[in-house]
Amino acid sequence: MNRWIDTHCHLDAPEFDADSADMRQKARARGVACCVVPAVGVFNFDAVSGWAERHGDTYALGIHPLCTGTAADDDLARLAQRLERSQDDPRLVAMGEIGLDYFVPDLDDQRQQHFFREQLRLARRFDLPVLLHTRRSVDRVLRHLREVGGSGAGRHQWRGIAHAFNGSQQQADAFIGLGFKLGVGGTSTFDRARQVQRIVQAAPLESLVMETDAPDIPPHWLYRDAQQRADGSPQARNSPVELPAIGAAVAALRDMPAELLARTTTENACDAMPRLRRWMQSHASTV
Repeated sequence: MNRWIDTHCHLDAPEFDADSADMRQKARARGVACCVVPAVGVFNFDAVSGWAERHGDTYALGIHPLCTGTAADDDLARLAQRLERSQDDPRLVAMGEIGLDYFVPDLDDQRQQHFFREQLRLARRFDLPVLLHTRRSVDRVLRHLREVGGSGAGRHQWRGIAHAFNGSQQQADAFIGLGFKLGVGGTSTFDRARQVQRIVQAAPLESLVMETDAPDIPPHWLYRDAQQRADGSPQARNSPVELPAIGAAVAALRDMPAELLARTTTENACDAMPRLRRWMQSHASTV
């Protein structure tokens, strides 16, 4: 059976309250060996670390750009303190979800940029890869990465993942050049997502990792458009259970066996997050 890693899924979300254990067991039965559950703010640090402990998964800590407006001024200090205390927790594999968002209106731009830059500095301090939120913000995210990373660190000056990548080929190349992997998920299953599909087809295989962003970004077979929702069909919940089918769709786009995609993207995820590799090696009999 193919072994997959879901590198980005918000499994502490209330959508999973009723059946979290059953859902995770079903995903594992389909070959999802490990999930990375990122935080979005100080308020859910315990939730994501608790999920990882209960379900045999891993997690990341960070403050999401959409949460910077309500974050307390001392939340960066609280994040640093939590990272300090968690350095020996093998399930902590990255900092995230962090970044910038220019899709949602009325965010305080200076505040979200401040939180992003300070978290990049914390990632450097604690030697953690970063899980990046880049919605309509790719060029500015890249600018901050270059400025915080400096010019002397060489080609691979960062590790991490550009989550739900939806940019241009030039932007994809820029992330890859800085050492990042590109997160591929449900968007790639839509025929109308031509740009994403072109990136998926053209990117070096070693630059891709798989994700769901559960409970969001459902693949096409779960998606309900505005008219369907107006007619009473609720938007279906995405989950790691769907990852093998999303992977099969991506493999078809690249005209390659799903087995090879699973094996390679799992290796890529471990390259992006070295602590994830160590955790999986230490739990080889259970993942």
